[in-house]
Amino acid sequence: MHILAIETSCDETAAAVVTDEGRVLSNVVASQIKDHAAFGGVVPEIASRKHTELIEPVVEEALIEAGTSGRELGAVTVTQGPGLVGALLVGISYAKALAYGLGIPLFGINHLEGHLCAAKIEHEVTYPHIGMVVSGGHTSLYRICSPSDIVRIGQTLDDAAGEAYDKVAKLLYLGYPGGVVIERISRGVDHEEIDFPRPLINDDTYDFSFSGLKTAVLNRVLREEIFEHVDLSFSGLPEEKKPLPGKEDMVPKIAAAFQAAVIDVLVAKAFKAVADHDMKLLVVTGGVASNGALREALGRKARETGIRLVIPDRKYCTDNAAMIGIAGIRSIKEGRCASLDMNAVSRWERV
Repeated sequence: MHILAIETSCDETAAAVVTDEGRVLSNVVASQIKDHAAFGGVVPEIASRKHTELIEPVVEEALIEAGTSGRELGAVTVTQGPGLVGALLVGISYAKALAYGLGIPLFGINHLEGHLCAAKIEHEVTYPHIGMVVSGGHTSLYRICSPSDIVRIGQTLDDAAGEAYDKVAKLLYLGYPGGVVIERISRGVDHEEIDFPRPLINDDTYDFSFSGLKTAVLNRVLREEIFEHVDLSFSGLPEEKKPLPGKEDMVPKIAAAFQAAVIDVLVAKAFKAVADHDMKLLVVTGGVASNGALREALGRKARETGIRLVIPDRKYCTDNAAMIGIAGIRSIKEGRCASLDMNAVSRWERV
């Protein structure tokens, strides 16, 4: 059976066609980065408008790429939440209309379950295992004993890791998206002279906290007097500024030191959960899992500990519809069909 999947939880308009055996026939993503870059982050109203413009051509491209048509579809899966309500509603409304018009069942899918299922696209995933979702909106750890037994054991208490990247990039006047530019300018940079804190790295929980790390970066920027003025509003993208003469090398050093601190915490927490629960497999997904330095650090730790590590290909780490289709297979098999009055869920605590 061919399944159409739609994802519009944030700023990516995505559609994919997958089979009920888990094969991806197409995976189309239209990015809105250029539309939000001037504001230094995602603007919900703009995201909703762009989804409205892009949803139909993106779905059509996914069907063409898969070599199929609407009449050959057996089900429609769509991200129901969590996410931006306006953005979610665009995808849900389109999915409802399509399912109704074709007379096929509709399934609402949890975005976080989608991220966890992304690992299944190109890898064999066995149970039980520990799953970690690291993105702009989420940093969470899960004990996963079966496809239907997913328990969150840890989460961020404030900023998500990706959110912290974006905010630090603003402090350093690096632009948007922060994760990409910080990773790029941090490569090969010696940052040993800067030692930022690793929040909660040695506590007994599996929770995360990155707000204090962000504050430590701010304090270092102010102490070093790198810029003539620092924008502390975090609203919109600050006007471009260059470091003062003689301070140019401090920006990549601070960026690299910040990234090292985030990675140390993520790796430590993930492998603590693996050890404490006696697991043999760690699955790491989400947009931040695209970060090369994080992937390398996780790989080193996995080799040291003999733990099997699965990280999806980068195109399946960031928001995409293929993962929603793969996650939808379980809903379809269990017959958890949604009604046409299904609504968006901005906060969906349980996967």
